[in-house]
Amino acid sequence: MHLLDGFDLVCGGKPVPLPLSVQRLLAFLAFHDRPMQRVYVAGKLWLDTTEERAFANLRSTLWRAQRSANGVVTAANGQLALAATVNVDLREATLQARRFVDGSASAKEISLAGLPLGRELLPDWYDDWVLIERERHRQLALHALEAVADRLTALGRFGEAVEAAMAAIRIEPLRESAHRSVMRIHVAEGNASEALRHYEAYRRLLDETIGLEPSPRMAELISGAYAALTKR
Repeated sequence: MHLLDGFDLVCGGKPVPLPLSVQRLLAFLAFHDRPMQRVYVAGKLWLDTTEERAFANLRSTLWRAQRSANGVVTAANGQLALAATVNVDLREATLQARRFVDGSASAKEISLAGLPLGRELLPDWYDDWVLIERERHRQLALHALEAVADRLTALGRFGEAVEAAMAAIRIEPLRESAHRSVMRIHVAEGNASEALRHYEAYRRLLDETIGLEPSPRMAELISGAYAALTKR
């Protein structure tokens, strides 16, 4: 099941067409790694209806799910869950990101190839429960990309490090910690002038967008870049 960059269910290499109500149910179940009571699922998915109507909607949706994708949802003891056989890209991306953030990923795992962290969770879905998960994924992705940039810098893989830091900036253009990562990479590579150029571009962006100046931490970093440049 794909939730990043849009919903898609694939079985045997072929996409499975699903009604939107079934997509919403499967996505909601995919956000949780444990079975949930039917009453909770119904209440979350159909907030603006009575409890009786919500249960009726859930029964109808489960019937459609079994017709369209039999075996994807398990139901037992009044609880619902996504079947254990279903692989979800969001879950895989979350596990990968956490390994980057906590530093448990090995040097061989630190790669941008196929990295899903810059992809948006269910764009164009605006349910409250989706917005919460989208922001959680966004924050985790930002921290993971910065951690990847730091690890790649330490490994001397500066080109990849810049790509990782810039991926974080694409997600959040005003995020100072990501811009500091770019500057640290340039300094580590011996390109202090690039660090200074990046600082000036960020300072202008910050001023024009929200009328603020970079933080003292960034000022300290730029002082180091100036020092490195004047020593030449």
